[in-house]
Formats: sequence, C-alpha cells, structure tokens
Amino acid sequence: MAARFRRLKIGVALFVAVSLVIVLLAPSPVVPATASEVGSGDIPLSIQNFSLVSQDLINEADELAIELFGSNQQKCQEFTSQLLGMYLAAKDKDVVIINNSGGWGWSSMLDFTYGLDFIVGVDAEFTRLGYSTLWLDFYRTAKTLNGCLSELMLAPGLYPLKARDLASRVDFLTRHIPGISIILTGESNGCTICDDIMHILKDNPQVYSIQLGPPFWNNSASSERSLILRSNGIIPDSFSQGNVFTVIRANLEALFGISQEDPGHILLYIGARGHDYQWQHPGVGPRIIQFLNKYFTD
Repeated sequence: MAARFRRLKIGVALFVAVSLVIVLLAPSPVVPATASEVGSGDIPLSIQNFSLVSQDLINEADELAIELFGSNQQKCQEFTSQLLGMYLAAKDKDVVIINNSGGWGWSSMLDFTYGLDFIVGVDAEFTRLGYSTLWLDFYRTAKTLNGCLSELMLAPGLYPLKARDLASRVDFLTRHIPGISIILTGESNGCTICDDIMHILKDNPQVYSIQLGPPFWNNSASSERSLILRSNGIIPDSFSQGNVFTVIRANLEALFGISQEDPGHILLYIGARGHDYQWQHPGVGPRIIQFLNKYFTD
C-alpha cells in the first residue's frame, strides 16, 4: 500500500510538472471568455451591428481589448463585440448577476443541482425589493486541453488575465450604466476569480460577490461587499476548509460502496463532504437573503 501511494504521488507530481511545462512553452491558452444569458443555450452575448452603440463606447471597448490582448486582432474583436453585447443586455436592468462556475469553468449555473433554486431564491428577493435582474454565465475556459491547463494555472495565480478580463467588463458596465449593481457569484474554484475581481475593484461600491465554498487555498475573507460561505449550515465544507483526509475518506467510501450519499463534488467527479450549497440549507438561503437585504434595502 505504501509503495502504491508513493507511485501515485510521483505520478501526480509528474503530471503537474509536464502540464506546467506545456503551459509555459505553448502560446497563451487564455482567450476572451464568453458571457451568455442563463438559459439561453450557451449563446454568447455579442453584437455585429455596432450602430446600436455610440462611437465613444466602441472606442473605449477597443482600447480595453488592446490592453488585454495586445495586437491579436481576432481576440480583440471578440472581446469588443462581447463587451458591447453585455452592455446592451444590461443597460435597462438594476442588477446583473454574473455566475462563475466551479469545475473547469465551462458550465452554466443550471448545470449544478442547486443552480435553479439559487436563481429562483435570489430573484424572488430582488422582485420583492423592486429590482429587475439579468443573469449571466461567465464561461472563463474553453473545452480544450489548453483550456484545462489554463484553469489549473489559475489556482496559483499564473493567469491573472482571466480576472482582468471580467473585471474590465464589470468596470465598464458600472461606469456607463448609472445606478447598476453587479453581483459576482462563484461556486467552488469559481470563487477564485470573484475574489481577484473584488480586490481589483475594491473601490467600486457597485460591485458585490457571493462565494459558495471557495477552495481552501483561497484566503478570501469577508469584505464589506462580499458574502463568503464555507459551510452550508449542516456540514462543514471539507474542500473549502482544507480537510483533505475527509475528502479522501469520502471518495474511498463511495468507491467501495460503504456510503451512498452524494457528498458534493469538485472538478465534476471528486467527492467532498459538505461541498453542497442547496438554497434550502440553513447556512445558504437565509444568509444570502440577509446579505441582499443589507445592501439593497433602501
């Protein structure tokens, strides 16, 4: 058993090392992310008819694209088209909620078991408070090998461009849509990008975040406009609190049929006890409602 465990550690170490070399030697796998309305079938928000917006907005979007992607004309065009598409979709709304999924970063909020209940719960509260909402999924990763590798590099902070991409979009919206509020929601390792953006835009009072189960290596702490949940109020989140042996035990028990319960998942397949944020859990829905009332009640 000890020999097998040593071989496993060596294998993991080699995989990480090879992945790092590939990422560092290959052209940057970071591409403009895509934003889609939740439930739209992953159709990216973008525009082709630039006459729908002013020339000043087009010029500013172009400048932001160049800051992010330099002389890569294709990436710049994609970013500008998407940013202006987000602007048009958001300009008549009071609150825009931008979801950053866990896993590899290419999932919709509706792909998660508690996603629909989360949307319904938050929307019900905003309707009661008299606010209109726009829900967006932010797909930060392409479904490719390079996309997976870029996501692995996001954890240690080797690809801050992903956070800068979304932060520039959020900043653009808050500067050009009077009175709008942006809520960044993150699940699991999707919280990492939310936390990075909250630091980048720390002086922007129109930006908030709700983070469900951030990774244990993400030392995010509750800030003035962030709600960070590391427990669902029933079971402490083993992944978020760094209880590695609990994660290992849960997966072994599931593998050998000792336990049939669904412990919550990280990266789609790895079970993590307590990594489950159902709206009806006492540490989830009630705390989010309390947070929304704190900042959105006149």
